[in-house]
Amino acid sequence: NKTPKTLPNCSLLPLYVSTSYFIYHSLIEFFYVIHHYNGKNESYNKSRQMNNIQTGSGLKYKNQHGVVAIKDGIKQSLNITSVDGQRKPNWLKVSLPSGENYRELLHQVKSRGLNTVCEESKCPNLAECWSHKTATLMVLGNICTRACQFCAVDTGNPHGWLDPMEPYHTAQTVAFMKLKYVVLTSVDRDDLEDGGARHVAECVVHVKKKNPDVVIEVLSSDFAGSKSSLNILLGSGLNVFSQNIETVHRLTHPVRDPRAGYQQTLDMLEHSCNKGTITKSGMMLGLGETAAEVVATMQDLRSVGVSLLTLGQYLCPTTYHVAMERFVTPEEFHRFEEIGFELGFKEVVAGPLVRSSYRAERSFLNLMQRV
Repeated sequence: NKTPKTLPNCSLLPLYVSTSYFIYHSLIEFFYVIHHYNGKNESYNKSRQMNNIQTGSGLKYKNQHGVVAIKDGIKQSLNITSVDGQRKPNWLKVSLPSGENYRELLHQVKSRGLNTVCEESKCPNLAECWSHKTATLMVLGNICTRACQFCAVDTGNPHGWLDPMEPYHTAQTVAFMKLKYVVLTSVDRDDLEDGGARHVAECVVHVKKKNPDVVIEVLSSDFAGSKSSLNILLGSGLNVFSQNIETVHRLTHPVRDPRAGYQQTLDMLEHSCNKGTITKSGMMLGLGETAAEVVATMQDLRSVGVSLLTLGQYLCPTTYHVAMERFVTPEEFHRFEEIGFELGFKEVVAGPLVRSSYRAERSFLNLMQRV
């Protein structure tokens, strides 16, 4: 006679459920370690080999996933117009990355296969932020489908490639770093139907699930103007939506990729505001804009509901990028900050070394205190 099957004691169901949950996540972590750290793994070895190859700025290369890209985003050209002979003023001098916290964070980011906008965009605040165990994490990979003339992120066509473990990696890194505020940014992914909105939303969900108290700001691409893609992201549980206007209307197309647009960015920001999301934007100065144009752009941003604004100095990443016209003085930045508050922005962070994610946590806290 066969022994009849019986259900487990109902009082033990919570134990079964919690045990299954533990085993499930342990298996995920186990296979992640095997996949990424096993020295016999072909893709791991290939990745190490590719990382050891130094590619010159503006030259093509192929990464470990077979994606062809251009280093630093802009091809080398014989007609170099962006040579900058101006000497940097003292207010732009920063320390080289150093310190135990910086080295530890660098190791953790690299070992988890993550990308930081701090590195990719050659941010001058990298030393300061990383030494204080804060960072902006870049998702959707590190190859952008666009080629903005100011940006040093590598450009190419990933042909739909995504790292399915990236949401998990990101959540684990935020937990390890014990962050209270994290900025998730991404490259543009025009090769994906939704521009990568679902993947970024999954990253937000995983980070929130692993770190319930963390505040998440997403510095987003424009999803080619798709409101449906933006709705996917806005529904993920993020706290702040950010998209940079980058420059004034007149300089938009000489500076940004042709697929980007001044009005398109304003439309996306307005949609975010209309959904009740705290919305942020930023601009670079020193590209040849006039003071009147800067104020006009600030007025446009405020008219669609943007409450957080950053203003910083543009610095030419390589000789192949768009030229910097001049250094904007700290006094000028201070005046624009005053004008921003006069226009009704809840928080304005302006200065030569300010970048989109600089002082993001303090800006958010200041905003909350003013609400």
